[in-house]
Amino acid sequence: MTSSDRKAGRSEGRALAYERYAPAIRAYAARRVEVDAVDDIVAETFAIAWRRLPAQGDPLPWLYGVARRVVHGHRRSHARRDALIQRLMSRGGDRYSADPAEFVVGDPALGRGFAELSEREREAIRLIAWEGLSNTEAAKVAGCSAATFAVRLSRAKARLAAALDPPPPPPAEPRPIPSTLNVETQA
Repeated sequence: MTSSDRKAGRSEGRALAYERYAPAIRAYAARRVEVDAVDDIVAETFAIAWRRLPAQGDPLPWLYGVARRVVHGHRRSHARRDALIQRLMSRGGDRYSADPAEFVVGDPALGRGFAELSEREREAIRLIAWEGLSNTEAAKVAGCSAATFAVRLSRAKARLAAALDPPPPPPAEPRPIPSTLNVETQA
């Protein structure tokens, strides 16, 4: 059996596994997440399955385990997004929608500060603040190591903070010292 035969066999096995188990995973997801997220949960579950599907035994319990973790990640992501939305709403009242991008547009100073950042810096802030990803997750999205991403994010936050801080007042001119004291020195 050649490697292409093995690949073809795996592809057929994956297609059969999808046809056989997708309805069960779809029902599992439908009982746990909102309707519009079910297809995403199923797709993510099978994307993971294509990489790690066990070669032996009934894969359904394993697929349920994968789906459970995908659902959990989905819920965590929504909880982080909802918390961010609440923070943004508490800052801006009803002026802002639930979309964090509109918060930037609605605040001229923040919009100018955000525009001054490089695209990489803006994306680092978006991935963390808007998408609710962890540094490790955002690093994968950005295609760099977690350490590189952490440095990128730190620099972006520092530049944004500097852009939002008002410029310091000009230094006051030194006042002349009154010469009312005449001290004579003896040599």
